[in-house]
Amino acid sequence: MKNKLVLACTLATLAGTASLSMAAGLKVNEQGAKAMAMGNAFVAQADDPSALFHNPAGIAFLKGIQVNLGSTTIYVPSTTFSGTTPLSGTAPGPVGNTSIYEKAKNDIFIAPTVYATYSFENIPLSLGFAVNAIYPLAKSWDESSAFRAEIMNIAVKPVNFQPTVAYRFDDWNLAIAAGLDITHAIVTLQRGAYYPDSANSSTNPNNKAYEAGNLGLDGTATDVGWNAGLKWKPLPNLSFGAAYRSEIELKIKGNSNLLVTTPLGFTGVGMTTDATSPYSRARVASTVSSTIVLPSSLGLGVAWQPIDKLTLEFDAEWTGWSSMKKLEFKFDSPQMASSNNKPKPLNWTDVWCYKFGGQYALTKNIDFRAGYMYDLNPVPDSTIGPVLPDSDRHSFSIGQGFHNDMFSLDLAYMWTHFVDRTVNNKDMTSLTGANGTYKSDVHLFGGSVTVRF
Repeated sequence: MKNKLVLACTLATLAGTASLSMAAGLKVNEQGAKAMAMGNAFVAQADDPSALFHNPAGIAFLKGIQVNLGSTTIYVPSTTFSGTTPLSGTAPGPVGNTSIYEKAKNDIFIAPTVYATYSFENIPLSLGFAVNAIYPLAKSWDESSAFRAEIMNIAVKPVNFQPTVAYRFDDWNLAIAAGLDITHAIVTLQRGAYYPDSANSSTNPNNKAYEAGNLGLDGTATDVGWNAGLKWKPLPNLSFGAAYRSEIELKIKGNSNLLVTTPLGFTGVGMTTDATSPYSRARVASTVSSTIVLPSSLGLGVAWQPIDKLTLEFDAEWTGWSSMKKLEFKFDSPQMASSNNKPKPLNWTDVWCYKFGGQYALTKNIDFRAGYMYDLNPVPDSTIGPVLPDSDRHSFSIGQGFHNDMFSLDLAYMWTHFVDRTVNNKDMTSLTGANGTYKSDVHLFGGSVTVRF
């Protein structure tokens, strides 16, 4: 019983941590309001300081000192689910057969950005520094929801520091750049701790799930990757861009705490129940470590000005989510040692994202922008869950820019629709997964100010 309890708790905990740490098929490409308004099709244009994220080679074509301050406000997906889960019903049992409707809690996540560039006057060299959050995530379900055995709430608060250098070859109108990605992440997770009855199966109409308590986890990681970019302008009205970002191996270290709240929970962690009452509580703590590999990515783009007032761009971005093959972890507490060296398969796949956008100069100082993005989902049906109920996404954006020689103000709005995701991966022996349909939509608002010196 002890081994079943600890294994069920820790596997679900670290499954949540993985989704959290990589924000999960939820890489936030919205790192500048100008690009966001054009569906993030910006690798080839890359003509403001947010190029540090989209294509760092673009800063080689900027003049003087430029500072861009902005933020993206994300209304966390209003996800709904209809179907059955391992806890749908009345625990301890029977569970797993009652159809339910769940709705995730509404939340707001703000991802600020800072981009600064400096171009030397006498040599074609530029320096840049960026501070942003590429992999943020926040997700909360009610503490009484049928998903409570997997997740109550989860959050990742990452910050990425990017020093960059770029060089321009004026004879070829070509620029290259390279930089570092120094990522620090703080992660938190809370969920209920349950363990299954030994007789549970996919065909048993009387499956049971026993409450043990509440489980919390928090951890941090700081690791380094690198990035590079290229921008080429063979003609005044045509440009090409390419940008690469390496994998980052995050070595997460933290603490887990299990608050035991039931007599069965006491028995499950090997503690006596002789002197306990129905109101007794006990805390089991352990340090925990794991390694998560954030994916590499490659963006390619072409921008064209068919007329002076109109700029169009098409980008294709590949992301190597197959770096997420499995989870392995280590608990230092002897009470949880039996859960070590038991990898959990993830089996994520590499995917492409396609972006198209443009801007039209309404006047000398005002631009109108619009864009579309189609983002394929890397999470297979076998491992999808309530922490990250991902699916293929359609994103539509609009925005406007106001600018003069010294100052720019950019505003953007994006609506992302997740294609309805029907899954059939409920597992009563591990109390994970679900049979049913997830539906999600996201609203994003972006704003940024650029000052030129």
